[in-house]
Amino acid sequence: MLKLYRLKLYWRESLLLLLALAAVVVVFQLPPLAQDPSYHQFFDARTLFGVANFCNVSSNLAFVCVGLFGLWHLRSIQSGHLKTAYLIFCSGICLIGLGSAYYHYEPTPHSLVWDRLPMTIAFMALFVMVLADRVNARVAKLLLWPLLSAGLLSVAYWYWTELNGQGDLRAYVLIQFSPMLLIPVMLLLFAKGVMRTAWLWGTIATYGVAKAAEHFDEVIFHATGMISGHSIKHMLGAVAVLWVVLSFPVNNDENARE
Repeated sequence: MLKLYRLKLYWRESLLLLLALAAVVVVFQLPPLAQDPSYHQFFDARTLFGVANFCNVSSNLAFVCVGLFGLWHLRSIQSGHLKTAYLIFCSGICLIGLGSAYYHYEPTPHSLVWDRLPMTIAFMALFVMVLADRVNARVAKLLLWPLLSAGLLSVAYWYWTELNGQGDLRAYVLIQFSPMLLIPVMLLLFAKGVMRTAWLWGTIATYGVAKAAEHFDEVIFHATGMISGHSIKHMLGAVAVLWVVLSFPVNNDENARE
């Protein structure tokens, strides 16, 4: 009876763990995912003010601005168990702006490394923040550095396989998309914490629209005549980050469960 009671008590945590493990199994059941060489061929390649691929480069300024705003907003966050992950998240966002700008200035597999490394930092830090806020702060604290390391290693592994002529993106794909699977589950199943739910749903929805804009890069450029889908993706991605920052109310109280 005691075991049955504990199972009922922790069924949400068990479901979350099972989904995470299922994502790992499904991704690594796939054959190695090589990087499509056409990935580096963006439609808007205009040079303006002497800067190649100007719009795709300059649109990354949005990430830097939002990341710096997030760092400024750090002083309003009183929840200690969220503060470290939040600091890492906002720092990662600033680095995304710089790394992505560098990549788009000269798109190659080598420069793409500096775009993807900070992305894994931001994704893992966001996941840990929501985990700490909604599920268990102690577990999240224990997972922060291992998950950040896993994110960095996923890019290192992809790059190593790329150099050896057998590129494999599976680990990186898992790092990028599993938080977008697990965060909605946490928002649906667990009680509200410090981070406001509506803003986090806004992050997820905006990220989805950003990925759609990336997919329709050329179509959007022809439709607008001035800006491509990939540049819009950068700006929408920054907006998605802004919603995360605004999910923290000013001078909040530490009310997440330990």
